[in-house]
Amino acid sequence: MTEFKTLDDADVTGKRVLVRVDLNVPMRDGVVTDRTRIERILPTIREIAEKGGRVILLAHFGRPKGKPNPEMSLEPVAGVLSEMLGQPVGFADDCVGPVAAGIVEGLKDGNVVLLENTRFHAGEEKNEEDFVTALASLGDVFVNDAFSAAHRAHASTEGLARHLPSYAGRTMQAELEALEKGLGAPKRPVVAIVGGAKVSTKIDLLQNLVSRVDALVIGGGMANTFLAAQGVAVGKSLCEHDLAETARSILKAAGKTGCEIVLPTDAVIAREFKAGAASETVDVNSVPEDAMILDAGPKSVETVIAWLDKAETLVWNGPLGAFEIEPFDAATMAAARHAAMRTKAGKLISVAGGGDTVAALNQAGVAGDFTYVSTAGGAFLEWMEGKALPGVEVLKA
Repeated sequence: MTEFKTLDDADVTGKRVLVRVDLNVPMRDGVVTDRTRIERILPTIREIAEKGGRVILLAHFGRPKGKPNPEMSLEPVAGVLSEMLGQPVGFADDCVGPVAAGIVEGLKDGNVVLLENTRFHAGEEKNEEDFVTALASLGDVFVNDAFSAAHRAHASTEGLARHLPSYAGRTMQAELEALEKGLGAPKRPVVAIVGGAKVSTKIDLLQNLVSRVDALVIGGGMANTFLAAQGVAVGKSLCEHDLAETARSILKAAGKTGCEIVLPTDAVIAREFKAGAASETVDVNSVPEDAMILDAGPKSVETVIAWLDKAETLVWNGPLGAFEIEPFDAATMAAARHAAMRTKAGKLISVAGGGDTVAALNQAGVAGDFTYVSTAGGAFLEWMEGKALPGVEVLKA
């Protein structure tokens, strides 16, 4: 299955190994508030260091627009990384030039150093040849372990792979193998759950999925747009009425490919969107003019669960309702827990991704029970849309 080389194919002993990682972690007042992305890269770093490679970490942080910005320095991350890795992690306050070269020169086998934010140089996002060459001069081997940045053709994600022998790190490998199971060559039936606020952000995704999956469950605010497109009055619900034609064309395409579109048949409604707001469950055809749909109702959840019971594979992106506020989290929590139970029983391959989705699965306490949960946002979405990811394609070459 693997079209790309992994660490199994790499000889890293005594080599300078440039490792592209994702350290774009949430920070408040210089303190890392969520360590998930750092945890994900530890296996790759450890393996290279244990094999006697000299680990040189490349990463971006925030959007400094090609200029140094002390607020977006990676220096605070080096300390956290050192603590989690259980060994010292050096830091170079530039990623190219004499400072970086000097520090790399002094590395011994098994040492780890983090270089400053690659985006402090305009050449990074422009994938400029001079900047790529400057980065490449620091290493003998390139390992990409940042799937979440693979949808961008930047110097440190795509350019380096054209200059040095290149391999997928363990996180990248796990991600690509999980995605292959999810949509590449999945066990059928395949069910996709797509939720979230707006259809406009997921048109490409829906158009790709109707030709790839057996059932497409549409939830969240997006479902309202589909209901409205079929003449259902959705009251004050979040709804993109101007996308009615798009919604109808997706329904039509699904009809041609034999993909069943699953929309809510009942809904939990309220007059205001706040915790503890008075709510009730109604048929979707009976939503009052002054109310808004904030979650799928219990009958809709039963339909989703029936599909999960039939499915061999689940791909999930986006919640089924306004899960941040009780009681509008009920549908998302029920579906998440059921999918997790089926996965644990060995009956379902479940792949999920996207910020809101990860937050919802954590809230349900089941993120650890899914087959794979992707921490990548845009890259996961573009992969689900069927787009080629430059950082992945270049590893295949």
